Amino acid sequence: MRLDDQNESSNVEDRRGEGGNFGIGRGGIGIGTLVVALAASYFFGIDPSLILGLAANSQSPTSQVAAHKPPAEDAMARFVSKVLSSTETTWEQVFSEGGARYQQPKLVLFSGSTPTACGTGQSAMGPFYCPSDRKVYIDLSFYRDLKERFHAPGEFAQAYVIAHEVGHHVQNLLGISDKVHKAQQGVSKSRANALSVRLELQADCFAGVWGNRADAARHIIEPGEIGQALNAASAIGDDRLQQQTQGRIVPESFTHGTSEQRQRWFKRGMDSGDLRQCDTFKAASL
Repeated sequence: MRLDDQNESSNVEDRRGEGGNFGIGRGGIGIGTLVVALAASYFFGIDPSLILGLAANSQSPTSQVAAHKPPAEDAMARFVSKVLSSTETTWEQVFSEGGARYQQPKLVLFSGSTPTACGTGQSAMGPFYCPSDRKVYIDLSFYRDLKERFHAPGEFAQAYVIAHEVGHHVQNLLGISDKVHKAQQGVSKSRANALSVRLELQADCFAGVWGNRADAARHIIEPGEIGQALNAASAIGDDRLQQQTQGRIVPESFTHGTSEQRQRWFKRGMDSGDLRQCDTFKAASL
């Protein structure tokens, strides 16, 4: 990616090296809850923040966590900061076009575990967004997993991961996430999962909208790099992950969409750059 002339975001919190089992045990999140959240995330693609949020109920305050800016010599942290800055510029423009003001999220770098308003975040969960504190959380070791475990290397693949989580922030600001979570109450698990799929695919499409607009403004994408993001989207499709982890595919348990669907909706946003093309909730077919 061409990010040499991209400013770094001021919204990155570096908690790496703080360590600790925040919120675990008495007065916090139990080990059993963490196990359930991790299993749901790895095997079924369920957003761990949802499970931890229900269990935490504000038991894991973040105000006392030490945070600082990443060191200037940390190349990966600088890359993440520049990608975040690019999303800020893009979504500020999109919201402005709609007569609204974009509220920038924070991005937290951590290692091991860290407290969030949705409960204790763990590295094994992979990157996630917590709507309660409007922060994206990522342990940069995930990028090693993305390359080695998921076979999805490349800078644009890494950027896609951040853009997808920022897409969830956009959904939160627009009130979409809240509507979906309310609609999931009192319905069957399969119906709730189906709504989750549409929410996740929309975040993929929003990531594509960012890619389109950021490239149009600054030509940040190198030849062939769009394929990196498509490869990453495919690698974390529910069907592919289930086949790899449990040897069988259970469509009614999908929460993020198939590899094909995730690629399709990212590409739809990438091709159009139009937020209106990302209404997965009105789509007759995903």
